[in-house]
Amino acid sequence: MNTASDIREFLATRRAKITPQQAGLPAYGGNRRVPGLRREEVALLAGVSIDYYVRLERGHLAGASEEVLDAVAGALQLDDAERAHLYDLAAAQRRRPAGRAKKARGPIPATIQRVLDSMTDSPAFVRNGRLDILAINRLGRALYAPLFADKPHCPVNIARFQFLDPAGRDFFPDWDASLNTTVSLLRTEAGRAPHDTELTRLIGELVTRSDEFRTAWAKHNVRLHHTGRKPFRHPEVGEIRLDFDAMALPAHPGLTLTAYTAEPGTPDHDALRLLSAWAATEDTELNRRT
Repeated sequence: MNTASDIREFLATRRAKITPQQAGLPAYGGNRRVPGLRREEVALLAGVSIDYYVRLERGHLAGASEEVLDAVAGALQLDDAERAHLYDLAAAQRRRPAGRAKKARGPIPATIQRVLDSMTDSPAFVRNGRLDILAINRLGRALYAPLFADKPHCPVNIARFQFLDPAGRDFFPDWDASLNTTVSLLRTEAGRAPHDTELTRLIGELVTRSDEFRTAWAKHNVRLHHTGRKPFRHPEVGEIRLDFDAMALPAHPGLTLTAYTAEPGTPDHDALRLLSAWAATEDTELNRRT
């Protein structure tokens, strides 16, 4: 991944999404040569010279002040995730790879696994920014059983399963939304950690092997993913739609705990109880074999 190239393509794709009318500029007649705003229009809205903005869009954010970044974000009408991504790209360009903050490696602490195991009624897991599931509880493993079919132990990677395993499309029934979420999360992580060699390797593999991933990756979309509702098509319990909450673990930078729940009295809650019963049966079978 090349930070300057990412900056250039990110700003260009954001600029292409904003029309002059949306930006409050006069609508001029005739055909426009570019979709969305021109560079000079972004410069005008941001209060910088055209030459300076062209330099920024060519990938030179390292010297941009916070005020300039805010002005560009405002001119391009960036949302919270896009604004944070712009700041991440600028920060990544300012620091050398050797000087970047190191993230914790090694096994997940036993205390976190105990927290997961105490959540007996909710599927829950801990992942990193590459979407590796690093630790998971019993009900979470039951929910994500297709990911563990060929690899029974953590880590497993959600994106690699989704795009490269034939079972991925069945497991994620709302395919387009799920696809865009996964790619946007990886693009967000790439802005935060452009020198992560394992992330670069993963992106390279997905871009090479999946046309759908490659197309979505080129859009440079990013997002924050804290809460929402996610559908699954589980091979044992069928369709189930669960609410999720994702929480960063401050003591372990880069790690996120995600937990799923269902409103009591709903069909999804019944399906979650059925999943728990199936997990208990699987545990019994495993104990019997061992």
